[in-house]
Amino acid sequence: MPRAKRGFKRRRRHNKVLKKAEGFVLGRKNKFKRTAEAVDRASIYAYRDRRVKKREFRQLWIARLSAAANNLDISYNNLISALKKAQVQLDRKVLADIAIADPSTFAAIVNQVRA
Repeated sequence: MPRAKRGFKRRRRHNKVLKKAEGFVLGRKNKFKRTAEAVDRASIYAYRDRRVKKREFRQLWIARLSAAANNLDISYNNLISALKKAQVQLDRKVLADIAIADPSTFAAIVNQVRA
């Protein structure tokens, strides 16, 4: 029976991990053990931060809507309540974009739901 050191399989597995570490610095890009640790940690952060990004964008849209609503003498709270009662199907992302890009249209939406 010939001696097998798992050369091909090991090299393929190592190369897969090393490829994910492109752009890392010092030993974190070319020493397998440190690279594997760094890649594992990076994937954990990436998973977590995909969810954090959603949170932060929603927070930004709310801040923008609140500022735009306050310019029209209505609070954010009352604006969202009026939009729900009027059954307006625009979400916060779209409303924030309208408020920034076209303030006159946003004012028209607010005046429509206010009445």
